[in-house]
Amino acid sequence: MTPQQAAFPLPDHEALGDHAVSPEPARLTIASAANPPVDLPTVSPDACAPDSLEASESLHRRMLAGADVTAMAAAVAVVLGRLGVAHATLVALVSMPAVVLLFKIAGLYNRDELRLRHTTLDEAPLLLQLTGLFSLGMAILYPALAGGRLSGGGVAAVWLGSFCAVSGGRVLARVVAQRVVPVERCMIIGEARQAERIRERIAASRARTTIVACRAGDDVRTLGGPEVVIRQVRDLEVHRIIIAPVTTGTDGVVELIRLAKAVGVRVSVLPRILEVVGSSVAFDEVEGMAMLGVPRFGLCRSSRLLKRALDLAATTIGLILVSPVILAIAVAIRLDSKGPIFFRQIRVGRKGTQFYMAKFRSMVADADARKDELRALNTAGQGLFKIENDPRVTRVGRFLRQTSLDELPQLFNVLRGEMSLVGPRPLVIDEDAQVLGLDRSRLDLKPGMTGPWQLLGSRVPLQEMVEIDYLYASNWSLWLDLKTLLRTVQHVARRGNL
Repeated sequence: MTPQQAAFPLPDHEALGDHAVSPEPARLTIASAANPPVDLPTVSPDACAPDSLEASESLHRRMLAGADVTAMAAAVAVVLGRLGVAHATLVALVSMPAVVLLFKIAGLYNRDELRLRHTTLDEAPLLLQLTGLFSLGMAILYPALAGGRLSGGGVAAVWLGSFCAVSGGRVLARVVAQRVVPVERCMIIGEARQAERIRERIAASRARTTIVACRAGDDVRTLGGPEVVIRQVRDLEVHRIIIAPVTTGTDGVVELIRLAKAVGVRVSVLPRILEVVGSSVAFDEVEGMAMLGVPRFGLCRSSRLLKRALDLAATTIGLILVSPVILAIAVAIRLDSKGPIFFRQIRVGRKGTQFYMAKFRSMVADADARKDELRALNTAGQGLFKIENDPRVTRVGRFLRQTSLDELPQLFNVLRGEMSLVGPRPLVIDEDAQVLGLDRSRLDLKPGMTGPWQLLGSRVPLQEMVEIDYLYASNWSLWLDLKTLLRTVQHVARRGNL
């Protein structure tokens, strides 16, 4: 076969700010035939990696460590002082080296350089464990440090106080770091479709990352050789190489990873296998042979009970808190336009069972009858129906949609067991009819008021939404639901400028 010429365009100069590069990307040859491994040159990382990379990583680690020590010391001193413990400040200061050591062993100072998006929320389970271990260790060593005995209530208070303080301190440290650490500059290596997906997802995540180049290729050779890649990394001041493999072969990816490590830049890989099994896999080693253990699909009986318990508890509390808001919205809808307060529509639930999903009415009363005449304005892609600036939306409805308050009546669907707080998107009948074959396994879970699809913050086609729902079911955990709920609050507040 004749090699094909391919290259992806660089982003506009305006998107790169002061780091703008030449708008003429190199034309790279994609070889179609298999090639033997490339002999990678011996490279000094200092000769290729940007000078700012190591400095920013070091500053980021020091800021996190400083935040951990300050927050933990303050929390321990305040809690022990309120409990009337003698020498509370001294005990707090003496125990701080153990905090840094404990967090360092757990890898909390090196995780950010492995990730595109730095978030304290993902660390919360580990922080809860580490602060609990610290509190237990303090209870054991307290007699030697200050004499006396730390009660069980004191241990619990230190645990809760230190967890909250460290979590808040890390959030603050990362906010400050975003202002002083340079924006991460990334180069994507892979096919055009995957590169565009990566670009869109990074933009939706609000990660402090800019894509400075996209290069088409399967391995080092198709990119023009090691020297070409090294020169591009140096000239573009690349901080991270994101590899999106075109094929399922591993030899080319291994070469690219080795080269990226050799030049001293960060590496992220979009593994194709995880598009099917998700990230909740277990790494297993059998006499030097590495394998991935893939969890079963769906939820076992105990997990379903746990998820249902969360739904009932959170929904009951939520309804009590928002009942005045629900009453005020009902009055506003009645005064704004003619028609019912609630909009009820048939949706497809777990195992294909149909139910009426409730929302506050945000459109005119004859909105469904006008759907066909507005179909040409659909912006949601094949399979779904959404219109930007829908003319059928009322004045109150526009506010309700912007703030997602129109979804509140679905809490009653959750109480009735027809929906869950977090789950796959509830589809109408004609949309559900387009989901065929194994993709219908998304119906193993109850549809949710929110879910991973909502957190994307953008319109996604039906097939991609089905894949997102499948991965959610494949990787479910109670913490995943809690994290999704917290991120939904953040997403709604950001979208509604609350």
